[in-house]
Amino acid sequence: MLARLTLVLGVAASIAANVLHARNNLVSQGIAAWPPLALLLTVELVSRVPVHRRGLAACRITATAAIAGIAAWVSYWHMAGVTARYGESPVSAHLMPLCVDGLVVVASISLVELAGRIRALDTAESLPETGRARASAPAAPSGAGTRTAPAKKTTRARRTAPGRAPAAARTTREPKPATAPAAPVPSDTAADDRPAEHHLAPATA
Repeated sequence: MLARLTLVLGVAASIAANVLHARNNLVSQGIAAWPPLALLLTVELVSRVPVHRRGLAACRITATAAIAGIAAWVSYWHMAGVTARYGESPVSAHLMPLCVDGLVVVASISLVELAGRIRALDTAESLPETGRARASAPAAPSGAGTRTAPAKKTTRARRTAPGRAPAAARTTREPKPATAPAAPVPSDTAADDRPAEHHLAPATA
């Protein structure tokens, strides 16, 4: 922002000197004011439009340098004549245009350089964002796979759990048939022993 304001200030000083040196009519004043205005517009285009081809960039820089040279030559003599008319010494009259033209040149170069750095930073910031978007795209299937793995384990556990329940039921049912026939055995033996005692009793008598 500061570089653009400085450029506008230098171009405005050059336009004012050219208009004061011209004749008192709109045509002469418009012709005198055109070179500095053309330089301002050219610098704005160079700083705002990015470079895509080196050949076109070289042509654009060459045209900008030519316009800057024409504007500097015209404004130099106009400003020297105006400063001499308003009481400045010949040395001061020839040095004053150099201050204005030098300010315009420095502001123009600074503006172009700042615009190039801003575009470079914007591209550098956009590259990591695209890289993160590409990296997050294949990460979604892997996350889905890790989530489905526990589901398989639970299904296996559920499948094996019903298989163990019948085995436990069998182990609990096996002792019942073993105890059921064991109960009548003492009753049979007792029934057989009682008649034997009755037969043996008379014999001993």
